[in-house]
Amino acid sequence: MQKAFVWLQGHKVPYLFHDYKKEGAQHADLLRWADKSGWEKLLNKAGLTWKKQKPEIQNRIVDQDAAIQFLQANPSAIKRPIIEGDATLVIGFNEEELKKAFVR
Repeated sequence: MQKAFVWLQGHKVPYLFHDYKKEGAQHADLLRWADKSGWEKLLNKAGLTWKKQKPEIQNRIVDQDAAIQFLQANPSAIKRPIIEGDATLVIGFNEEELKKAFVR
């Protein structure tokens, strides 16, 4: 997250921070992000929250509905950061994608 904050501030991109790890994520937001980028990109399978899940739970996440339900119950499993603009969505810190989206 710190890289994203530094990058956004350095490029004078205004942002509003929502800590969905602590405050949770709204179903509508998760659905919109999954529709734009795919639920697979939202789910952080490299993180400890996912890795600590029993295989039977992991094996149940096979579609968007199951993923969104899991992510609402386990917001720490959402890949961070999610940076959303008017017509832009960047999931995970990717400087090249951020440049394309926000640097004019």
